[in-house]
Amino acid sequence: MKAFIFDLNGTMIHDMAFHTQAWQELLNEDLGAGLTWDEVKPQMYGKNQEVLVRLFGPDRFSAAEMERLAEKKERRYQQAFRPHLQLLPGLSDFLQQAQQRGILMAIGSAAIPFNIDFVLDNLGIRPYFAAVVSADDVTLSKPDPETFLKAAALLGVAPANCVVFEDVPKGAEAAHRAGMPAVVLTTTHEEAEFAALPNVLHFAPDFTDPFFKSLL
Repeated sequence: MKAFIFDLNGTMIHDMAFHTQAWQELLNEDLGAGLTWDEVKPQMYGKNQEVLVRLFGPDRFSAAEMERLAEKKERRYQQAFRPHLQLLPGLSDFLQQAQQRGILMAIGSAAIPFNIDFVLDNLGIRPYFAAVVSADDVTLSKPDPETFLKAAALLGVAPANCVVFEDVPKGAEAAHRAGMPAVVLTTTHEEAEFAALPNVLHFAPDFTDPFFKSLL
């Protein structure tokens, strides 16, 4: 393999519960949606505006209102998660070893730059990544393959020579549609939820799993 493409939230950092909490507070306290945790969790994919459209329909909010709500949600998330911000166990060493072996790396995330910068700069890991593809850089979110195909193109690597690291079925599906194998971090979803996806190479709770050495 010539390149690694990493999803961010739930894959490099264990933060999806904080995203779900921030969404639940916004949806219920600000918008009166009355949704339970189990109703909110399955909506945690794609752009923030897409989440709002899925839950409320396309005509409830203007573009400006959705942008304001999305920013409010992200500020809640960052405030709550900042004291817990750290890479998944083993990932720091994995990034260093991949870089030493000349493996190109990119971020392919549905997060907005505001959140990607929050992680990369506070953890000091931006130098590892030759490309960053955010929600602002694509027209269609995962499970559409655009995010991963654009990351591969920016790295100059054929899709078949990329490995994607993901934590959600929609992300692994996007990798499959891009023609890329995927490694799934089980921080957010159970293995059974990926059963329909033939491109999953391995499941692991973090990057200390011995399997990751075989990728280097």
